[in-house]
Amino acid sequence: MTAAKPYLLRAMHEWISDNGLTPYILVRTTHEGVDVPQAHVSDGRIVLNVSLHAVRGFEISNDSVHFNARFSGQARDVFVPMAAIEAIYARENQQGMVFNADDSFGPGAPPAGQPPTRPGAGGSPGHKPRLSVVK
Repeated sequence: MTAAKPYLLRAMHEWISDNGLTPYILVRTTHEGVDVPQAHVSDGRIVLNVSLHAVRGFEISNDSVHFNARFSGQARDVFVPMAAIEAIYARENQQGMVFNADDSFGPGAPPAGQPPTRPGAGGSPGHKPRLSVVK
């Protein structure tokens, strides 16, 4: 069977866009073949606005995502292999889908014992939330 990830990515992109929100993708830039502006990379990752208003020539193929976008006023082609995409989510509410970093075939849960984290969410992964009584 073909990989499910590109189909899920296309569906999530459409769902986020149809709801009037801004789709962002989280990309692991250390993956081989990623071509993004390095000046905007932080801790081996980059978040890209992939709304149809922000990019030109946007295409999600079964192997990659590619488009042209402006970074600091300069037009640039962007190429991201499917395996390098870690998540797609809406900027406004962080709803979306997280993919396994070591698996390009579909969504997955974080490793056992590790809570899921959303891109853009505060806190550090691996720490349980603490509740306290407020009177």
